[in-house]
Amino acid sequence: MAASARRPTVKEVAQLAGVSPMTVSRTLSGGVNVKPEVQARVLAAVEKLGYHRNENARSIRPGQSSGLIGVAITNIANPYYSTFALGVEEEAARSGRRILLGNTAEDAAREAELVADFLGRQVDGLIVVPAGTASAHLVHSQAQGVPVVLASRRIGELAADSVVLADEDGAYRGTRALREHGHSRIGYLGNSVAIFTGARRFAGFERALAEDGLAPDPELVATRQQTVDQAMDAAARLLALPQPPTAIFCANNRNAIGALKAIGARQRTGHGDVLPELVSFDDFELAELAPVRLSVIDHDPRVLGREAARLLLQRLDGTQRDAAPREVELPVALRRVGTADPG
Repeated sequence: MAASARRPTVKEVAQLAGVSPMTVSRTLSGGVNVKPEVQARVLAAVEKLGYHRNENARSIRPGQSSGLIGVAITNIANPYYSTFALGVEEEAARSGRRILLGNTAEDAAREAELVADFLGRQVDGLIVVPAGTASAHLVHSQAQGVPVVLASRRIGELAADSVVLADEDGAYRGTRALREHGHSRIGYLGNSVAIFTGARRFAGFERALAEDGLAPDPELVATRQQTVDQAMDAAARLLALPQPPTAIFCANNRNAIGALKAIGARQRTGHGDVLPELVSFDDFELAELAPVRLSVIDHDPRVLGREAARLLLQRLDGTQRDAAPREVELPVALRRVGTADPG
């Protein structure tokens, strides 16, 4: 089994065809200076052995484009980021490029390692959803002539193109909708406010309350949830309070799903007498089936990915090679998706 599963080598193709390994390489690179009858023998040997050339092993001459774009995202388990990566890939394909995708798991050190690996693979450019505020590895990339585009988040004063969402405006509008529905005890579930999007979305939440002379109640605020399970635990704590929130603003879709799981768990144990209304920043799968009143702050992550890729390709293709760093902010829309009446 092990022997039959082993990949054939170029040397084995050469031996079967009765030629040198160099002749095999020339044939597979277009057949320059290789007689037609020899090419035929090589191609027959390739087909018989099932040989595939190792593209990573082919050397790239200095100054030659690899046709690769490195894309670093923070949570590959989140369908939001897979859709974002799809948008990048679609736009990159228009210029004949491919993407290398890596996951940082919101770990800045892992991001730096991933970027170094991308550079080692001779990528033409990078699209990064930053996991933190560190930028030395990205500055190094730029110094090597590899342009960087930041997506979803920006990093301090790093001079790089970026495409983000109208985070504060969206959070403000979502929270105002909850206030207009009569809620004054509003919970908050989200990422750390040290994260770019976390800070902007909490600022929008805070501003919406301030308009009515209110301030976030620390008892109702939970941050640092990165996974659905963490969000479920945080939401369960809020719902178990003597005076639970009547509404919850969820700063991303993982927190919204966690909140719904916590609500479902309480219903199964007979404690679901009051169902909080939810607002989720980002849509998510099966949102329309939510058992509570639910609205989403909607946008298309595929558009975010395409816009990030366009910014990068304009750098790579020369149309904006020497332009000052550009900042693009994409709009969002508040949309009712749940059909349940408020509890």
